[in-house]
Amino acid sequence: MNKISKLFNIQYPIVQGGMIWVSGWKLASAVSNAGGLGLIGSGSMYPQVLREHIQKCKKATDKPFGVNVPMLYPQIEEIMDIIVEEGVKIVFTSAGNPKTWTTFLKEKGITVVHVVSSVKFAQKAEAAGVDAVVCEGFEAGGHNGREETTTFTLIPMVKESVSIPVIGAGGIGNGRGMLAAMVLGADGVQIGSRFAATFESSAHDNFKQTILDVKDGDTHLTLKELAPVRLVKNKFFQQVQELYQQNPTIEDLKTLLGRARAKKGMFEGDLENGELEIGQIAGLINELKPASEVLKEIVEEFQQVASILDHANFRFSES
Repeated sequence: MNKISKLFNIQYPIVQGGMIWVSGWKLASAVSNAGGLGLIGSGSMYPQVLREHIQKCKKATDKPFGVNVPMLYPQIEEIMDIIVEEGVKIVFTSAGNPKTWTTFLKEKGITVVHVVSSVKFAQKAEAAGVDAVVCEGFEAGGHNGREETTTFTLIPMVKESVSIPVIGAGGIGNGRGMLAAMVLGADGVQIGSRFAATFESSAHDNFKQTILDVKDGDTHLTLKELAPVRLVKNKFFQQVQELYQQNPTIEDLKTLLGRARAKKGMFEGDLENGELEIGQIAGLINELKPASEVLKEIVEEFQQVASILDHANFRFSES
């Protein structure tokens, strides 16, 4: 049995990214019901809101699901207590030191996965006792590494450096991408952007349409001094670029970013002044679909392409 499927007790080794303002209980339960692992994105939720999403998710699915927790979250102690109280069995941590919470969670019988962007952090996560790592490449839409290491090179380097299961992420949105990641050494994949453009996603319809409209070159990794994030090139992004020309301080960048900028764009639909986070794979996303259909298509394409690769035209002759 596949390592990731076995670790989470799921049918397919496909994890839905726990994206802020996008990954609520509707999306998480839909992905879990379809055979993947749905994640609730707690990074944009007040503690009590997270509790409600967990409770609704438990009612909507009897399959495993998890919660993604960015460790930069200001009320993280309360978030972790709610996760334990509500009986969540899987937690993905990101944007921080895995040592901080891994032991606490593991002692409660919770499976812990940490998101990393480099070999060094993957090794630190393994040393901290996590059950698996997500290695997320430069192509991703979330907060990824400052080194700009691509998924294509990051997966095999991480795979060689750790003994725990590896989940590939960043630039994966279809069956071909999933197969490529697993050929490179990933035991499973985490997919964010493709699930952001689904009916169950809690993103604003304006943002969903933007995802469909994005072409290659329409996003850019920026704000590395705060937390690297890939943004759609809108009015706000241009303001960031103009500020960079003035050699800004971190405080200048924080002032421009302000509060709730991502909420304004992704949840409220302000396409000019909001922060619109999406991965490069958005250039291949052209249609809104139910999450279950997205997952089904990924699995079917994965199996179809894997079968084609077994045929003779992909074997090289000695002569």
